[in-house]
Amino acid sequence: QLHLVESGGGLVQPGGSLLLSCVASGSTLDYYAVGWVRQAPGKEREGVSCISSSGSSSNYLDSVKGRFTISRDNAKNTVYLLMNSLKPDDTAVYYCGAGELFRRCAHGERASAGTGVDAWGRGTLVIVSS
Repeated sequence: QLHLVESGGGLVQPGGSLLLSCVASGSTLDYYAVGWVRQAPGKEREGVSCISSSGSSSNYLDSVKGRFTISRDNAKNTVYLLMNSLKPDDTAVYYCGAGELFRRCAHGERASAGTGVDAWGRGTLVIVSS
């Protein structure tokens, strides 16, 4: 089955940048829409960004628009999240996932909590602090 592993998290100062990576194994990502969600301490999980299987469509949480960029390299079976101009409010564990939830997200469609996800990574911690 599809297995996802995130990397690239760490401690950065406000205004800094990080590049998160999500590498797939067990299957190719070619046919999957993928995306990122995050969960900060004491807060609800929220969607951050998503991208269609071809990379032609993407979507972003309002608070990260203009600062974060999602991309994918299907040849490397990898999805990226480039995070620029980081703020303390971006501090969270970031998870990547693949499946129907992110296909709908990439096309600006609403999805219920039960919308299918084929795989989740275990997360990578991002801390933005001075």
